[in-house]
Amino acid sequence: MNDLTDDQKRILIDGGTEAPGSGDLLHNKTDGSYACAACDNVLFESGTKFDSGSGWPSFYDAIPGSVELLTDDSHGMIRTEVRCSVCEGHLGHVFNDAHDQPGGKRYCINSLAMCFNPKESND
Repeated sequence: MNDLTDDQKRILIDGGTEAPGSGDLLHNKTDGSYACAACDNVLFESGTKFDSGSGWPSFYDAIPGSVELLTDDSHGMIRTEVRCSVCEGHLGHVFNDAHDQPGGKRYCINSLAMCFNPKESND
């Protein structure tokens, strides 16, 4: 497991959430991939990222086999939690409200739960 900050531990291990609009990856538009900050498992490709207006990085699809979906009934709500399939770290939640995106899903992911790997250029 990678060294994590206290805030990353609060999210990935304790299931916390970062404040909306605060994440470093929210407005990232660089080509590349997003991986789990705890174990480097590649989760999302930049081509599936979109601006949902939610305040968290959003993706319409995950890399097959990279995440697990679990029922989350905390805080008086029923939601679908997204966890890393390798280390089981909490990443965020997925919602079926992205009607303008392929598949209609919005993976709403904490920036602190991910690291970004820019695509290498072939120059």
